[in-house]
Order: sequence, then C-alpha cells, then structure tokens
Amino acid sequence: MSKTITVTAGDVSLYHVAGRELADSTQWWRIAQANGLSDPDLSWLTGPVPLVIPGVDPSLTTGLPEAAS
Repeated sequence: MSKTITVTAGDVSLYHVAGRELADSTQWWRIAQANGLSDPDLSWLTGPVPLVIPGVDPSLTTGLPEAAS
C-alpha cells in the first residue's frame, strides 16, 4: 500500500527517503518511478514537496531494478 509523505530540503536524496521509509536505501528508484523522477538528488527542493512512497515489497531482495524481477 502506498502512502504520501512530505519531503523538505533536509531530505538530501531519495536514498535517505528510501532508507527511512522502505528500510532499504537502494530502492530509491521505486520512489523515483512513483513520482516521475529520474535522479535521487533532492537538492533542487526549495520548499515542501509531497512524494508518493510505494508500499514495502517483501519479494524484493535487492534494490537493483534489473535484478528485482
């Protein structure tokens, strides 16, 4: 189940967000896909931005998209 959170300039990258929200920072790409992003860098943030966070997928054993299938 997905949820929406608000990130700010203090959230340096999607690596940090994925580590906190998915307990696996290598799965940053799942958050990026859910939000139409291609780069884990969040330094462009100038204010609060909502992000959709996909639900934890226990079938994923790696953060690499090509190895996750």
